[in-house]
Parts: sequence; C-alpha cells; structure tokens
Amino acid sequence: MDSDEAGRYIQLVKEQQQRGLQKLKGDRAKDGKGGEKGFSYKVDPYNLRSGDYVVHKKVGIGRFVGIKFDVPKGSNEPIEYVFIEYADGMAKLPVKQAARMLYRYNLPNETKRPRTLSKLNDTTVWERRKTKGKVAIQKMVVDLMELYLHRLKQRRPPYPKAPAMAEFVAQFPYKPTPDQKQAFIDVEKDLTERETPMDRLICGDVGFGKTEVALRAIFCVVSAGKQAMVLAPTIVLAKQHFDVISERFSPYPDIRLGLLSRFQTRSEKEEYLDMIKNGHLDIIVGTHSLLGSRVVYNNLGLLVVDEEQRFGVKQKEKIASFKTSVDVLTLSATPIPRTLYLALTGFRDASLISTPPPERVPIRTHLSAYSKEKVISAIKYELDRDGQVFYVLPRIKGLEEVMEFLEQSFPDTEIAIAHGKSGLDIQNANTIIIQDVQQFGLAQLYQLRGRVGRADKEAHAYLFYPDKSLLSDQALERLAALEECCELGQGFQLAERDMGIRGFGTIFGEQQTGDVGNVGIDLFFEMLFESLSKIDVNINTHLPSDYINYLENPMEIIGEAEEAAKRDMWSLMQFAENLRRQYGKEPYSMEILLKKLYVRRMAADLGISRIYASGKMVVMNTNMSKQVYKLITESMASDIHRNALIYEGDQIKAELLLELPREQLINWIFQCLSELYASLPALIKY
Repeated sequence: MDSDEAGRYIQLVKEQQQRGLQKLKGDRAKDGKGGEKGFSYKVDPYNLRSGDYVVHKKVGIGRFVGIKFDVPKGSNEPIEYVFIEYADGMAKLPVKQAARMLYRYNLPNETKRPRTLSKLNDTTVWERRKTKGKVAIQKMVVDLMELYLHRLKQRRPPYPKAPAMAEFVAQFPYKPTPDQKQAFIDVEKDLTERETPMDRLICGDVGFGKTEVALRAIFCVVSAGKQAMVLAPTIVLAKQHFDVISERFSPYPDIRLGLLSRFQTRSEKEEYLDMIKNGHLDIIVGTHSLLGSRVVYNNLGLLVVDEEQRFGVKQKEKIASFKTSVDVLTLSATPIPRTLYLALTGFRDASLISTPPPERVPIRTHLSAYSKEKVISAIKYELDRDGQVFYVLPRIKGLEEVMEFLEQSFPDTEIAIAHGKSGLDIQNANTIIIQDVQQFGLAQLYQLRGRVGRADKEAHAYLFYPDKSLLSDQALERLAALEECCELGQGFQLAERDMGIRGFGTIFGEQQTGDVGNVGIDLFFEMLFESLSKIDVNINTHLPSDYINYLENPMEIIGEAEEAAKRDMWSLMQFAENLRRQYGKEPYSMEILLKKLYVRRMAADLGISRIYASGKMVVMNTNMSKQVYKLITESMASDIHRNALIYEGDQIKAELLLELPREQLINWIFQCLSELYASLPALIKY
C-alpha cells in the first residue's frame, strides 16, 4: 500500500465515523463557511451553569464559575472570559479559547462530583489520568475490532427479494417519513445484498414506525422459508406485537403465527413447542421464554428484539449468542449503553428514525410536586374532549388507594386496573399521569410518556414527584433531562443523558471503572473516536529489538526471505521452516512480514499484479480469465472467502464489513489467497 492509498484509507475511516456520528446524533454543526464540520463532544460555555464541573483538555477538572467581561492587557476593548475554579486558584479563559478546550464532566456512576479538582500549577496528575484513559481506550479499540472481525467470519446466502414485497408494502396505510424510508432501504440491503448476518439497531420514538421496518424484514425472511422470532420484554407488549403482525399478515394464510406466553396451559405450550421444532410456525412471538433451552427452532432466520434494555443480563447474553448465526434487528426508543456506544463508534449498524410522522405533535410535559387538585384538573381536561387517561404508579401497592380517590372524584367515569408494565397502544389515550416519577428510570419514563400522543390530538404527560427536598441529586437531574428532551425524536439523546446520570455499566463485558471517571465521559469518548480515526495503516513491519539482536545477520536474513519469495513458493516455505528451526517461533511482527512475502508469491502465481484496499473494498488486479477464476473458486474448501469474492473484468473484489487496519488486512488477504492458491490446479501458472 503506497502513501497515497494509505492517506485515502485514513480519510475514509474518518469520514465513516463522522457520518455515523452525525446520522445518529442528529447534530450537524456548521464550520462558519456554510459547510458542515464534524460532531464534537466539546461543550458550549454559554450552556454551562455556575457550579457545573468541566474538563479542560490540558489542565484537567475544574468548576465553572461564570462568564464575565474583562479588559485584556494592552487593550481598551472588554471581551468575555470564562472563569473556572481549580484546586489552587482561578483560571480566566477567553470564551473562544474555552470553546475549543472544554468538555462537560460526567461520571459513569451515581455521583456527579469528581474526587478532587485539578491543579493549575501542576498538571502531572492530570497527564497521568489522561494516559490511563488512553490505555483503556486502546484496549477498547482492540475489543471492538475483535467483535467486528468475529462477525466478519459469519456467512449466510443473501435473501432473495420477495416478489410479493411490493404488495405487502402497499398495505402500509401511512406515507413513510424520510428516516423511515432510509431504514427500510438499510434493512433490505442487509438482508438481500450482504452475506454477513444483519445486526442492526433501529432507534426511534414510540409511534415513529419502527414496527413497520420489522414487519418488512419478517416478510422478506419468511417468504424465503425461514422462521422469524419476535422477542418482547413483557406479555402485554408481546400480545400487542402479535395482534399487529396477525392483522398485517392476514392476507397470507400460508404464513403461520404463534404467541408463546405463560397464560397458555401446559398442553398448549407443548403443542406450540412441537410446532416450532417441526417448522409448522413461521413467526413466533413471545417474551424471554422464547430464549429457553426447550425452544428448538426448525430454521430460524431472523430475531427481532423490542426494547433490549428491558431484558436481564442472562437474556442479553443469549440474544448476543444468536448474532453469530441469524439476522438480528433491535428496536428501541432509548437503547442500552452498550448498544448506544457501539452505534456511536460506528461498530454497529444503526438506523435512526428521528422525524415524527406528519400527524404527530410533541407531547407537552408537566413536571411538578403532586397535588390532588392538579390530578383532577388534568383528568377533567382530557375527559371533556372525550379522551382516555393512563394513570401509572411504580408499584402495585397503592393502586387500590388511587382507584378509590379516582372513583370519588369521577363517579360517572369507568375506571379499570391493569397490572403489568407499559406497552398499551390506545389511540384515544392522550393524557398520562405518572405518580412518584423519582422511582422510574429515565428510559422508562420516556417510554411511558410515548404511550400518549399517538393520534393527532395534543397529548399531555403529567409527572408528579412527592417533594423535591426528598429527592436525590440524581433523581432531580433525571427529571430535568426529561423536561429538556420534550421534543419528538429525542430518545437517542435522552439515552445518552441517562448514561451520564446513572452510568453506562459494562460496555464490553468488563466494568469500566476509574478510567472513564478520571477524565469524564465526554472527553473519554472523544479520545476513543480520535483513536479510531488514527488507525495506522502503514504496513511496514518493525521487528522487535530483542529479536533483531537474536538473529545473527538480520538484514541478510530478511534479504534471503525476499529472494526465496521471488524464486517460488517451495523456496519460501523452506526458508520459513529453517528460520523456525534455528531461532524458534518468530514474533508476530516477523510473522506479518512473512505473510506479506507469501501474499506476493501467491499473487504472482495466481496472475494477480496488484492488491489494494479502497475503503471497505479489497481490489486485486488480475489477468486471470473468468473460466479460470470460476474453476479455482468452485474448488475452494471454505465458503467464507469464496462468498466474499466477485469477479469483474480484470479485477477480483471483496467488500468487507469495515475498513480493516494494517495487520488484520494482511491476515485477511493472506487467508483469502491461501484458499485460492490451494485450489490452483498444478498446471495453471502465470
């Protein structure tokens, strides 16, 4: 790879990350010249409040005091300065400079306060903190790469485009929003154009059309004779999905549906399990019981997971295990931290539906201390416009008491108690009252609020807390975040806020402890994105000094290796064997160097004159005829590389899932050419 190609490669990586960030964050900043600049985690000083903790990239953690005008030395014109308190004094920064260097300080745990403030006159402690953060990030990047490379190895034939899909799509009674259209396209490409199983997040508010995306994916898969599983966190939600799917698939009597729930008798359940095993059910809807060992699928092709964050750890692990063998579509308004950050870093496919349907209007959110008068007023307003009301409590205890109060206040109104979590879809319910909101999580409240406002009426959500003096700082901040995120389509932003408030826990299966807390979440993830953007594609191998010292004549040995590669494959293999016999197993960097030589030798024997990477595409220029290519690829032992290759004119191409960094790219090319070479009939030499 020459320096020009390496430069283009790095640029592609950066562009991909910026596109992913902008798409997911919906945050397109301007560069002052009418163009767009990349998303930044830096904080606008004007958005800070006195007492907020901030991180200065070079100095460390301080407390924001305020913005005031002051006259700089040698000038008569006052300018605005940001004042920040540190452990040993006050810093004064011009606002423009502060905007380039400041981050909000958020912690991945309960408290918002840092252990100590940094010192202005001694930044060594801060530098050590940043170094620890960078080490943690490097490990994180490796974990991400391994995760993606594992996915890269999985293969399944692309699904055929269902002939009846146009007819199925025509049943959708609404005009899709632009975001919805893009999500449809993304999922269709995943299923019909890719050979790697889909693992896509569809993020969008309640009522924004995520279910329709899932329905089309299900239709594509079951039309090809595979089974689809729809997994919901509660029976109420599972039943709702079953009803929607049943109605939508009613014109297709050959497609058989089943709902597995705890309300079934043992014999009914046994009958369903038998039908699933024997392939007599095409679409299976249910709760986490579908993940049990007794459920054996006949030909499972697709798993749709609704609101993954509401499943337990064991269930999430089981869901993750499916991703190696079947296509997975995850639907969420407020994704879990792991999902959120995988999506943000570009290591997980995601489609964001942030445009509300034309008839949807924002839900008016009212946050206040509880009073019976306010409750009565809110209910009366809704009843007067012939609407219905949800009244939600965090626990079953207290339901009877509320029921009694409501019956006394509204004697002529029909009132019913429904046990179970949210998941109701009632078009005429446009007011929701939530009592003791401090006991709910932020994502739960956001979900509950989304249960109203599903028609064209203005909806109201009344959030009542007992008394602010009884609430923790964390609970107060959670409520403030919910008030701020009152526009439609902000579930993704809200999930991010929630991570900052209550912590994002295990992202890659290990607890992120002090590493993030040392520098704050915002700076940590900016450092992560920078690290990802600086993936080194220089594949010149540097041997470790101890190995060079161990070799008698290192330059001579490397020269011998190159000469052996020029002669023929047998000479190169003999050289490698002799090297190991004399010096033992070579270090990884020497292994990569040898692999490069093997790649050159195999490429020459296969008639490949040039190999280069362009974004996710690996291109090999060749003088091989189509007939020879067909003969070789048909006799390849493994499907993995065969299915990745496409012959076009004088080129053999392979599209990867992501732009692989140096060694992984060499390894992939080496493995691919090894399989081609092993299939090369003895008489075919170029």
